[in-house]
Amino acid sequence: MVRALLSVSDKRGIVEFARALVALGYEIVSTGGTAEALRQGGVAVVPIERVTGFPEMMDGRVKTLHPKVHGGLLARRGHAGDERALKEHGITPIDLVAVNLYPFRETVAKPETTFEQAIEHIDIGGPSMLRSAAKNHERVVVVVDPDDYPKIIAALRAGSLTPGASPGLR
Repeated sequence: MVRALLSVSDKRGIVEFARALVALGYEIVSTGGTAEALRQGGVAVVPIERVTGFPEMMDGRVKTLHPKVHGGLLARRGHAGDERALKEHGITPIDLVAVNLYPFRETVAKPETTFEQAIEHIDIGGPSMLRSAAKNHERVVVVVDPDDYPKIIAALRAGSLTPGASPGLR
C-alpha cells in the first residue's frame, strides 16, 4: 500500500489530485478542512485522527504533530532500525505529502486582521511536515504547489517520478 498525506490551505485541484492518486493505488490520509473537501468530492479519506489515535485539538492547532505522522514521513525504507520502529509502533510509511501553508502574508496584509487572527495563521504542522518530508526526499514525494499536481500525476503514471526527483519539491 502507498499512502499520501494531503493537508492544504489552497484547495485548488485537491479533489482531482486525490482522485488520481486513488486511481494509482494510494490511500489518502487528510486533515480537517482538506478531508472535508475530499469527502464532499467523493474521495475516500482516512482522517488524521485515525492515524494518530488523537483528535484534532486546540481549535485545530494540533493535528499532525505526532510520531505516527512524522515517523511515517521520516522512515527510511530498507533501514533495519527504521523498519523495526515502524513495526513496533504501528506506523505506516507516508510516500507522498501535499502541503501548502496558511496564507499568513495575505492575512496580515488585510487592514481588518486583528493580532489574534494573525497569530492563528501561523502554521506549525504544515512546515513541520514539509521539513520531515524534505529530509526524507529520497523516499517521499513532496508537493507544495497546486499547479504541480498534473505534473506529479503524469510522472507517477509514467513511472518516472522518484521521490528524490520530485518536481514539486521547492
